[in-house]
Amino acid sequence: MKKKWFTIGGIFTVITVMFSFFLITQLKVVSGMDTRNDKTIVLQNKIWKFNFSAKLDPKSVNEKTVYVIDEKGQNQKVKVNVSKEGNSVIVEPPDGGYSLEAKYYTLHLSSDIKSALGKKLLSGKSQSFEVKDTLPSVKSKTALNELLLNRVKEEEKKHKTGFSISVKESSQESAAADKSGSNYSETNVQVQGIDEADTVKTDGSHIYQVVDEKVQIIKAAPSDKMTLESVLSFDHSFSPYQLFIYEDQLIILGNSYGKMPYPTQKEIAKIAIAPVHETTKAIIYNIENKQTPKKIREFEMEGSLLSSRLMNGKVYLIANKYPDVWILKDNPEIDIRPKYSDSLEKPGLQPVDFDHIQYFPGSSETNFTNIAVIDLDKPTEKISVSTYLGSGNNLYMSKNNLYIAVSNYYWFPHIDGKSEQPDTTVYKFNVDGMKVEFHSSSEVPGTVLNQFSMDEYAGYFRIATTKGYVWDDKRPSANNLYILDENLKQVGKLEDLARGERIYSARFMNDRIYIVTFRETDPLFVIDGKDPKNPKILGELKIPGFSNYLHPFDENHLIGFGYDTKVSGKGPGNQPIILTDGVKISLFDVSDMSNPKEKFTEIIGGRGTYSPLNHDHKALLFDKKKNLFAFPITVHQNKPNSEYESTFEFQGGFVYNIDLRTGFHLQTKLTHQDPQAPYEEWENQINRIIYIGNSLYALSPTKISSYDLNSYHQQGELSLKK
Repeated sequence: MKKKWFTIGGIFTVITVMFSFFLITQLKVVSGMDTRNDKTIVLQNKIWKFNFSAKLDPKSVNEKTVYVIDEKGQNQKVKVNVSKEGNSVIVEPPDGGYSLEAKYYTLHLSSDIKSALGKKLLSGKSQSFEVKDTLPSVKSKTALNELLLNRVKEEEKKHKTGFSISVKESSQESAAADKSGSNYSETNVQVQGIDEADTVKTDGSHIYQVVDEKVQIIKAAPSDKMTLESVLSFDHSFSPYQLFIYEDQLIILGNSYGKMPYPTQKEIAKIAIAPVHETTKAIIYNIENKQTPKKIREFEMEGSLLSSRLMNGKVYLIANKYPDVWILKDNPEIDIRPKYSDSLEKPGLQPVDFDHIQYFPGSSETNFTNIAVIDLDKPTEKISVSTYLGSGNNLYMSKNNLYIAVSNYYWFPHIDGKSEQPDTTVYKFNVDGMKVEFHSSSEVPGTVLNQFSMDEYAGYFRIATTKGYVWDDKRPSANNLYILDENLKQVGKLEDLARGERIYSARFMNDRIYIVTFRETDPLFVIDGKDPKNPKILGELKIPGFSNYLHPFDENHLIGFGYDTKVSGKGPGNQPIILTDGVKISLFDVSDMSNPKEKFTEIIGGRGTYSPLNHDHKALLFDKKKNLFAFPITVHQNKPNSEYESTFEFQGGFVYNIDLRTGFHLQTKLTHQDPQAPYEEWENQINRIIYIGNSLYALSPTKISSYDLNSYHQQGELSLKK
């Protein structure tokens, strides 16, 4: 009897395994379909992308197997392509976009679509959609909560089946242009004329610095008589970390974590409003009198600060809010809207109007992007606040537009157990004074490194991405450049640059585009972007090490800041082990774009040497007229006869001159460290270097020192210790 049951059980197991294998190997649509609604809402320029569980037979993807019809059954002139990777179908809209006159459209995927191995789609699929010319608003609490719950349920369903989970994380003028309008340094920014918040600012007479949860205001001129004018302290719930200066106003940005303890789940079920975790706060002071600054306004909105900009007297704050969507399961009537407060209006946090909450059709995003605009020229005017259901992790801003990039992860099973690497959705917003309005969106393959991977020039948006996996020979990474028109429709591209490597830095300089990739060596690609429809690689330079920040010196020269590297034996899979060594500065000559040259290099220290400039462009002081190239740095030296160990040597600032004929020339080293200290002292760590007039200033948490810019002799020192 037992043997019989074992036999039956064995047969059942075999059948189960065979059936499971059949399901896994059959061709399926694993993401791209919106199954939450009978008719999803999309914009006129919607590009559909359907991911399949295997590579496709491109011959099976055509106008007969993939097509769009309107409610009258009339075929639409869409463009159908198979992605470069081979496992996705991309459906582009007709020229000019879908017509608004049709009541609805239906997109069909035929069961005749086949995998490269000949497996047919299990069953045909269809997607009905309505087209709108603007983003829809949620209109009501019921509509918002239903939208969020549907998205949560859809993601849970996909997660349980193991097929698809979509998760979304967290005009290029040379910003190196001479500061001809002022005699003091400004924050090193990406786009000239658009300021970025930093920990240190100066207005030419005073220095403003965020230190240890406080903001210090220092009278800096004359440099030999520096004085601490005032210190702004804050409630323990507020953490300041960035500043703007505009005329006689000091804008302090930071995070606030609230004064109320977080409620329990039972307490949440009883209340009608979702609890607040974190807010982005802006505090504005009138600083005509530096000794007694006057607070004139406080503004805060829910979410963590993604980024900020200051342009033409207006501060733009962009924050990501991650709501507790799980609350809706137990209390579907709770008000989960983002909240904000303004000290010049009602006291306390107020929810954003439902009519001001828009959502991106087709997205499964449950996070919010909150955008606030503050007019500093009219400090008592109403602050503009808008909210979008959807968030991003990188931001680029031009004079007329704001772009938010978000990574889209599509997880589904592969035989090798790996998942697809994410792509990037870009949301474009028009900026017109106090108005920030959604314009269009698009998706490009791969992910961006940082804000310098994006740029706008002559009406076109350019973006550099990496797709795939470094050190994976089966699915090696590749690097790409995409050029999109004003409606974010792709018009040009370069793909498959430096396979097996990833982007470490990028810089767009009008018609010229520079991209640095790395795995074992540092290829610098020089790209001609004069024709946006046909960008061309004109030159490539392979050198040891890599640059993770590129800075324009002039039209024909580029400064690279990064690391020297060396190969140290072989690792798993016989892959080389790459070790970073000292910090490396390079001066590239790109006057002949087809033959770029590393004209000069400078190596600082050994293993463990690092600078904030490796990851934060605002740490650089560059002024071409004054021939200044300065940055904070911590120097370690390699330990003799040791592969990995190093010893601390120096922390402070290095100040260079750059000569196109002779290269880098170290002028001086500035430090606040105790020369006898065997390790780096955090409280004496120089973090920023600025200049005012003919004086150079080095700033650390406990001290400011000043130096003559010609001789570098010390002029003064101010202790900031309590």
